[in-house]
Amino acid sequence: MRLFTFLVLALVTCLAQAEVRPFEVGSHAQIRAVREGRPFILSFWSIDCAHCPKELKTLGELKKRHPGIDVVLVSTDPLAETAMLANFAARQGLGQAEQWVFADPQPQKLRFEIDKRWWGELPRTYLFDANHKVIAFSGLMAEEALAGWIERNGLAAHRPGKVAQ
Repeated sequence: MRLFTFLVLALVTCLAQAEVRPFEVGSHAQIRAVREGRPFILSFWSIDCAHCPKELKTLGELKKRHPGIDVVLVSTDPLAETAMLANFAARQGLGQAEQWVFADPQPQKLRFEIDKRWWGELPRTYLFDANHKVIAFSGLMAEEALAGWIERNGLAAHRPGKVAQ
């Protein structure tokens, strides 16, 4: 009976996870285009990054408090690790977030297309407003900056509580 319960929970977890798409040249433009006129958060992370779990946990809690916030995750890990990455994101509360993984053998091409000033430090998070004016953060985002972005973009849910950091 325990094995059956475990298998059912494992299946539900797998079904609840978003598909992880390959992030290639042009993917950044595609992500932005489908969100034309809408604010969103684009977060780059890695399973090996020391601060990324905390950042993803913050984004997961944010998504729970403000379900209308669109969070897009892009892992800089190898494409072969997509299942592990999706599972990790799900454990941080981001199983339903749109997920991508670097799929170019030369990641510097992808970083250059995203942001010519980004050298690969992680986590790297971009807060896009409705006009796609962007604020970039390397390392952990400051709670005040994230709260201000939520307020300026009218994304605050009607539930009390502050963003966890």
